[in-house]
Amino acid sequence: MKKFALIFIHAACALVLVIGACSNPVKSKLKGKWRSKDGSTKLYITEKDFTMDDGEAIAEDYFIKGDTIFTSFQGNQPYTSFVVRKLDDHYLKLMGPDSVAVEYSRFGH
Repeated sequence: MKKFALIFIHAACALVLVIGACSNPVKSKLKGKWRSKDGSTKLYITEKDFTMDDGEAIAEDYFIKGDTIFTSFQGNQPYTSFVVRKLDDHYLKLMGPDSVAVEYSRFGH
């Protein structure tokens, strides 16, 4: 019985660690609708798609590694990278592939 209790406790702790490691708070804060400060670009981020609408909206796949968002059209390489400079619930500052920082504010709900 003691062995079962020890195994159960270890399994429960491992499950908690795996759940904590798999969650991504940056990705959950990023999801939503964003508009650039000058209003020329809209950014739509869902669980699976990263869509930048600056006249022609194209949904791209994306993943996050550290503070960098990597996007690709239908999984093709090379990846386009965007560095998250600042992020909170209402403000996003992205450094694009051309090294120009763009500030976004959240709109809609």
